Amino acid sequence: MVIKLKQELIMNSFKTIDARGTNVHIANGACITIQYVTNVIIHGLNIHDCKPTGNAMVRSSPSHYGWRTMADGDGISIFGSSHIWVDHNSLSNCADGLIDAIMGSTAITISNNFFTHHNEVMLLGHSDTYARDKIMQVTIAYNHFGEGLVQRMPRCRHGYFHVVNNDYTHWEMYAIGGSADPTINSQGNRYLAPVNPNAKEVTHRVITQGRWRHWNWRSEGDLMLNGAFFTPSGTGAGANYARASSLSAKPSSIVSSLTSGSGALVCRRGSQC
Repeated sequence: MVIKLKQELIMNSFKTIDARGTNVHIANGACITIQYVTNVIIHGLNIHDCKPTGNAMVRSSPSHYGWRTMADGDGISIFGSSHIWVDHNSLSNCADGLIDAIMGSTAITISNNFFTHHNEVMLLGHSDTYARDKIMQVTIAYNHFGEGLVQRMPRCRHGYFHVVNNDYTHWEMYAIGGSADPTINSQGNRYLAPVNPNAKEVTHRVITQGRWRHWNWRSEGDLMLNGAFFTPSGTGAGANYARASSLSAKPSSIVSSLTSGSGALVCRRGSQC
């Protein structure tokens, strides 16, 4: 089925969207908002062609609806929320970001997703001046960043970001960017640089070098192909890098198999998926 939402689907805490065994598209209208809640799972959806909506009365719970201003048109918008798992979804071609997490959101895992045909893929952190995002911790694992992507895979501010065992087969500007002193730990990824000789660098810092030389950005065990290179900075050690020890990186040589099932799964009822 294709679900065209007139307004945002606003999640409550302790809720799961599980689309295994179906072929569900949320498309051509509003998409999903996770705001001031906790313990949410989104699994198995095709999310694409999301549009700005709002300036309308929108239901935010089974018992309440109220006035909402304009939404940006994100595929999944995470706002002031925690303990969020976005897994095995296919996302493309939305008006703003495919997944954005801002305003003090943390404890987020974005895994096994397939991203295609989009400019600003993923924003993690509200603004350079919003210091509350220093609590943000995000794990980005086993995703395939594929055809037609330009930048922000992800674009990070302030927090700690573990980018592990992802397959980057396309970008036009850069893969990972950041500002405002984020810690970025890149492990066991495969980075295939584009043909464009001016876009070989995986990393992009939105600031001059004198300000970012102490930021902890490191690459460990990454596979760099077609001239791709990662510019590290900071000490590359210390407690900041220990936060993601619960997910150990596998060798980058097997990333293709690790991400072969990325995106919404094709499942059959009655069989394991």
